[in-house]
Amino acid sequence: MRIAFLATAALAAACSPASTAAKADPACFTRTSEKIGGPFKLTAQNGAVMTQDDFKGRKTLVFFGFTRCPDVCPDTLFRIGTAMTLLPPGKKTPRTAFISVDPARDTPEEIARYIQSNGFPADIVGLTGTLDELQQVSDAFVAPFSRDENVDTASGYIVNHSAILYLMDENWKLESFFQPGERPQAIAACIAALS
Repeated sequence: MRIAFLATAALAAACSPASTAAKADPACFTRTSEKIGGPFKLTAQNGAVMTQDDFKGRKTLVFFGFTRCPDVCPDTLFRIGTAMTLLPPGKKTPRTAFISVDPARDTPEEIARYIQSNGFPADIVGLTGTLDELQQVSDAFVAPFSRDENVDTASGYIVNHSAILYLMDENWKLESFFQPGERPQAIAACIAALS
């Protein structure tokens, strides 16, 4: 089912023009806050320790999730990948930071495999950390997460998490954010308008 959905979405994207004709939603310009996106220290998929300073100088899309997420995470990352292809020529694409909130299972190696998925953004960094480190960055983004053991799944538990996509500016300040399910065209239009 997921493969069929991704194939259909890819076909629709392939038939779309390379740039977005959509105008940015006016809310794109008012979704900012000084209270979102504080400092952090996490481990990247290559084992390197990274902080918010490593992301300064370029816009970054931040998304919290986990590699065994059945639907929201792969769908969101695929939509980001599609949105990046819809940016007008000459617009610099933001990088993507995927922060796993499943430290028990998502090792840097596991995250490295996951973010290689076809259709995900080309310029993506996967991050994880200890539970305390993840709680700190989650609090900074007001992006709560929790482990739910009361589910009948093969993996034994799922992780409930925020599905908001955050656009940080070059100085690691929240420039805008996108609600769960926001279309790639709307994401691209907002990013283009803020460039």
